[in-house]
Amino acid sequence: MLQNNPELRSKIEQLWDKFWSGGISNPLSAIEQITYLLFMKRLDELDQKRQADAVFTGEKYTSKFEGTWIPPEYRAKAREDDTQKETDRKAEDEKLYEIDKRSLRWSEFKRMNAEDMLQHVQTKVFPFLKDMNGAESNFTHHMKNAVFIIPKPSLLVEAVKTIDEIFEIMDKDSKEKGQAFQDIQGDVYEMLLSEIASAGKNGQFRTPRHIIKMIADLVQPQLGHKIADPACGTGGFLLGAYQYIVTGLALKTGSKDLIRDEDGFIRTSVSAGMNEKNQLTLNKTLYGYDIDSTMVRLGLMNLMMHGIDEPHIDYKDTLSKSFTEEAEYDIVMANPPFTGSIDKGDINENLTLSTTKTELLFVENIFHLLKKGGTAGVIVPQGVLFGNGGAFRDLRKTLLEKCELKAVITMPSGVFKPYAGVSTAVLLFTKVWGPQEKVTKPATENVWFYEMTSDGYSLDDKRSKLDGYGDLVDIVEKYKARNAEKDTDRTQKCFMVPYSEIANEENNYDLSLSRYKEDVFEEVEYEKPGVILEKLLKEEVGEEFFNRERRETREKVLKEIDSGIVKELLELREMIQ
Repeated sequence: MLQNNPELRSKIEQLWDKFWSGGISNPLSAIEQITYLLFMKRLDELDQKRQADAVFTGEKYTSKFEGTWIPPEYRAKAREDDTQKETDRKAEDEKLYEIDKRSLRWSEFKRMNAEDMLQHVQTKVFPFLKDMNGAESNFTHHMKNAVFIIPKPSLLVEAVKTIDEIFEIMDKDSKEKGQAFQDIQGDVYEMLLSEIASAGKNGQFRTPRHIIKMIADLVQPQLGHKIADPACGTGGFLLGAYQYIVTGLALKTGSKDLIRDEDGFIRTSVSAGMNEKNQLTLNKTLYGYDIDSTMVRLGLMNLMMHGIDEPHIDYKDTLSKSFTEEAEYDIVMANPPFTGSIDKGDINENLTLSTTKTELLFVENIFHLLKKGGTAGVIVPQGVLFGNGGAFRDLRKTLLEKCELKAVITMPSGVFKPYAGVSTAVLLFTKVWGPQEKVTKPATENVWFYEMTSDGYSLDDKRSKLDGYGDLVDIVEKYKARNAEKDTDRTQKCFMVPYSEIANEENNYDLSLSRYKEDVFEEVEYEKPGVILEKLLKEEVGEEFFNRERRETREKVLKEIDSGIVKELLELREMIQ
């Protein structure tokens, strides 16, 4: 996290200040433009790394910057009635506009003077990025309306210089702290979220990466799974699933030098198991949706910066009637919007809850999106666990009866600071019964509850890294070892509760941990009031006076005091004698 690297934080703030003073004061616009530059930088680095890896392994790799590129507006448009001569002429004309792709690398254009660099990036590099994956690409489709709006050569030069410095610091930080797979764009985005909030762009609260890692370790996505996030934002959960899978491949191939990172998780970006076949499988694994076109572009670039060549992130409202997917995914990981509502007339007809609250509708929709046997890890506001409304109860009943509700993990309110202070919980559930199927037996037998008190960071706005991992590793270990017969002590941080108790008339499907947790009270013995008052008097007039004077003299002097705390203490003493 940026908060724990003052040097990195300072550079990010400098970058923001440069954009502000350079005329781009809208926070979301600034983030988008910064992300474009990060993408250019990362694309160059990743391409060079893949080239080096190919040389080392002997595998074939074609660089994205090999050969020439012709901007779409200058490409010859073939017609059916074209003669060979006309076709040849058009091909010759095209060559006039060919651009050497090598000149489009970050490492090449950053050496240009300011004026030339701005013109080169505006007219060549950025259009190339938009067109890079081909006309039929999902990425190209969503980048169609993207605009590069950095207005001044000096701003571009300063931004390029600062981003180079940021990458250097991150590289150093990752090596020192074991974060080999840094979410670079995410770090920048996380830093600027507060600016978005102040500008009235609500709801874009990035899930802390250590919480994503924990959820990934709990749901355990595997190569070949189809994984989705129906409210993906910048793609943090999809990236988390990808990292978990890549790490699993590395462990299977015998990697033994992997160590826990600062959050207690094992993650790597390097895997001998990442062959061409597995890469193709992974490219068909991750699916994200968002209703903000800017977030879609940021999410696409974020995943591509981490080696996912063709992410499946689309502009779609997954709660609306136009979204009809059902039983498609093996894994869903999500942190859907906590607040807001949707137009009742546009709610997907498959969603049966009588509500317009998005936090409820998203969870119901996730249930629909899962295949039978599919598992979800979802962050919800804690109000979902105990809300009294009919829709709240109906949702919890669905999770308990049509799904195996495996775990409810409550998290402290500081987890999303400094951007939000809401108390949240993680729900883990596996779909057993389809929406239209009659439940002959509730799918849940026991629910595992865990009360997280620390996520390894301070719970104030600073979110400073604490010693150790907080409860994160403990949650994963205890979840995997949970046992209904043994986890019965409800005075502990975790325990299991049978479905029959949760569903009975008294509890009525309430999932709040406090309803089932037993508090331990320690008996405390206090001194008698007279003894306490005597000590207070001694504090006021001085122990020396008490020790020097005889009791009769002392009492006479005390009673002659006409005001103040001493008089009040004497009156209290009279009352209790």
